[in-house]
Amino acid sequence: MTKSRIRTVLEMIKFEHSVFALPFALVGALLAARAGGGLPGWRPILWIIVAMVGARSAAMTMNRIADIEFDGRNPRTANRALPAGTLSVGFAWAFTILASAVLVLAAWRLNPLALKLSPVALAILFLYSYTKRFTAWSHFVLGFCLGISPAAAWIAIRGSLDWRMLILCAAVTLWVGGFDVLYACQDVDFDRAEGLHSIPKKFGIPGALQIARVMHLAMVALLVWLATAFHLAWPAWVGIAVVALLLGYEHSLVKPNDLSKMNAAFFAVNGYISLLFLLFWGAAVVVMHP
Repeated sequence: MTKSRIRTVLEMIKFEHSVFALPFALVGALLAARAGGGLPGWRPILWIIVAMVGARSAAMTMNRIADIEFDGRNPRTANRALPAGTLSVGFAWAFTILASAVLVLAAWRLNPLALKLSPVALAILFLYSYTKRFTAWSHFVLGFCLGISPAAAWIAIRGSLDWRMLILCAAVTLWVGGFDVLYACQDVDFDRAEGLHSIPKKFGIPGALQIARVMHLAMVALLVWLATAFHLAWPAWVGIAVVALLLGYEHSLVKPNDLSKMNAAFFAVNGYISLLFLLFWGAAVVVMHP
């Protein structure tokens, strides 16, 4: 595979966006290991990363396959690899199967429960690609696709699930779903024309922005609950404050009559949120008592 083709594949799956989910999965792994009295070894962390990359690559490629006709008619997405013909649909299917196999392999290397749940994870990831066809709440499904990552990481480390991980799952679901609502404001006219469903289409852009704000406020509240449930030290609380400030800044960039700064809000700010969350919460986990 040539370098240009590799770049095209990485662009198709938005590989750089892995930064959104991976830090939350790593926090889940750190919490799981610390609850057992230590810190995770490099091998399970490696396989968790492999599983995350495989899952996300499969999900993104499946989404591109499912939406190829819509992407081709949308001026914002018409230059994507599949509608533009840079990559073939056959190649995309083969890549989806390969990425799915990578996830299953990583789950097998982790523990039996992770392996048993890997087909369930793939089913959830693939379902999202079709939800805009029948529900305005597809943003929550996308959020849940990333939201299950901390629970999956906990299972990868412990071979079981602690109920407290569901708090972090809900927080990530609301975070991702909220910024997806913001991002979907760009396509509200296209969604109306094509008969697709979204919160901006259903409630209008001003209403969608308000819903996204409520979702992100709820995310911060859930992080407070989680830090309390695990009795985390002060770095976790600093991390929550940083996340709250960055979310406020993100929402200040997007206005009902001005979406020109959407890319800055979506890519840069959310990338900082996930990385700084890992930094502060990772520090809190290291110093917590098991």
